[in-house]
Amino acid sequence: MSLTGAAAPTAGDLAAEATRPGVSVPSLKFLSRDLTASIVVFLVAMPLCMGIAVASGVAPEKGLITGIIGGLVVGMLAGSPLQVSGPAAGLAVIVFELIRDKGLSALGPILVLAGLIQVIAGVAKLGGWFRAISPAVVHGMLAGIGCLIVAGQFHVLFDAKPLPSGLQNLAAMPERVLGLTPGNISATELAFGIGILTIVAMIGWEKLRPASLRLVPGALIGVATGTLFALVFGLEVARVQVPASITAAVTLPESGFLSYWTDPSILAAALAIAFIASAETLLSAAAVDKMHAGVRTDYNKELRAQGIGNLLCGMAGALPMTGVIVRSSANVQANAATRASAILHGVWILGFVVALPFVLRAIPMAALGAILVVTGWRLVNIVHVRHLLRDYGVLPAVIWAATLLTVVVEDLLTGVLVGIGLSLLELVPHLRRLRLKVHESAADTHHAIRLDGAATFVSLPKLSDTLDRVPAGMPVRLDVTGLSAVDHTSAEMLRDWFQRRKAGGSSVEVTGESPRIAALAAAH
Repeated sequence: MSLTGAAAPTAGDLAAEATRPGVSVPSLKFLSRDLTASIVVFLVAMPLCMGIAVASGVAPEKGLITGIIGGLVVGMLAGSPLQVSGPAAGLAVIVFELIRDKGLSALGPILVLAGLIQVIAGVAKLGGWFRAISPAVVHGMLAGIGCLIVAGQFHVLFDAKPLPSGLQNLAAMPERVLGLTPGNISATELAFGIGILTIVAMIGWEKLRPASLRLVPGALIGVATGTLFALVFGLEVARVQVPASITAAVTLPESGFLSYWTDPSILAAALAIAFIASAETLLSAAAVDKMHAGVRTDYNKELRAQGIGNLLCGMAGALPMTGVIVRSSANVQANAATRASAILHGVWILGFVVALPFVLRAIPMAALGAILVVTGWRLVNIVHVRHLLRDYGVLPAVIWAATLLTVVVEDLLTGVLVGIGLSLLELVPHLRRLRLKVHESAADTHHAIRLDGAATFVSLPKLSDTLDRVPAGMPVRLDVTGLSAVDHTSAEMLRDWFQRRKAGGSSVEVTGESPRIAALAAAH
């Protein structure tokens, strides 16, 4: 079977050219593309940075500080040049719970330690192992987080604060709706109306916007609509509170900062944030790699950059960060060519909060809550479950569901551990032949790879590294005669690799008796 394809130059191709030896980064040749893309990403990032901060139980400016560090620092150091970093919805729940249980003063020490763990993991070249986490676990985790965000931010739509736990938030939702009194309009009804208007404007724009304005983000339109409505009619609702100077939002370490590290629960929290932030970042980086045929992510370099970013966020008293797929996909779609786009988006955030803080103070809290409700809902990706059932059977779907339910009922870390534990069941049928042997040889006309054994998540880093070493444009002969099994984690990785080879115009010839590999190759 032969897999071929050709594609016109993309943003990723430009990134590859811009980052090859002898080409400066950022290059003036690509500056116009990066400048335009950075403005798009900035417009996407602003409402999300503030909304995620609110969902985390802290002031909106804390999210903006994280966005600035994610652009200016992590953008410069990242191993995925087109990925954009900042506060992520995936960590909002765990941060909210940490602040509730440990206090805001504990967040800084936790983030500094989490950042150090990420840097050490990157130096130890452990980045590839995070890719071995089952996609069912990661998507189940994100779906559980999405449910908790929707349940919590639903109350913000009524100018109320979220309750301490996800189950309490879920149980109180009917009471919020039944408590509305249309005949006696008060701040609660007004806030709810602004929230609904924001959601309608956001979704309506995304569905009906003209092609010429496709890069204008729905979140921005939603927040702008809700804000203008509140201003025009002079509505008395809760609004965003930000300091006159962004420097006032920076909370530097105080005496006793490191004494928190003697608390075992603080150490466990730092390890949890480091693990979850790293997994979400590298999942996002892998998704960004799917969007272009250019330079691949250096996962260890990305892990080190994220660690430095989280360390600085901890020192500044800000939120934790990850690579964020919403902002990153906007960056790629806006034809960004180099890391300059991510860096410049941090510059625009900094410039906006310094020069125009009064604009932020006009935004209703209900509008930000509405943006997070939509964001959380979209994390519950039912399409992914159908994909798991159709292509990989019941077990991966069960792993997804179990992870989701445990995250909602218990907590984030327990949910991830349950998912990883269930993932081990996929190894049971292959215990007698768990090892995967990868044979590789290169010739002038093609690159040959032969697989022997079982391709499971245990061997995924080795298999992935081998496939990523194949030069772009070089024809590949993949011999799977000795491949006895492929679990769904490895199958997803192979699917992405076939897709990238096709997009780059490279041919892949598959030989052997593996129906699964043949199906993956034929799908692209």
